[in-house]
Amino acid sequence: MRDTMPEQVVLDTNVLVAGLRSTRGASHKILRWIGTGRFGTHVSVPLVLEYEEVLLRESPVLGLSPADVRDFLDYICSVSEHHAIDFLWRPLLRDPHDDMVLELAVQAGCGSIVTHNIRDFAGAGSLGVHAILPRTFLNRIGGKP
Repeated sequence: MRDTMPEQVVLDTNVLVAGLRSTRGASHKILRWIGTGRFGTHVSVPLVLEYEEVLLRESPVLGLSPADVRDFLDYICSVSEHHAIDFLWRPLLRDPHDDMVLELAVQAGCGSIVTHNIRDFAGAGSLGVHAILPRTFLNRIGGKP
């Protein structure tokens, strides 16, 4: 039996929103498994700020208070590896926010970005990063949605 390192990923903001919006489905299961050792998550200051902005804006729909959002983000930050971005590949993708996620994945050496918007990351493969759906990622790490 060989010892393998868990897969390392960047979670796109839409995965957090989907996982908090519904307790069913792959996104929610992925959120429940953050910090368990099944996979590693990576963040940067710009990504955490985007998480915060979107989750605070969506908090009434998600049934969360601002304090709940901050507690959730504090947990994500406490169990994720932090990165400063040393280089910019922009513009490579259509949306600068997606470029920011891709730059983090490259900096962190992650092979995958988990997202509901695969098409938004067309071109990421040229940097060795692939966008995958939450369901695909969950299957890859041995879970079922």
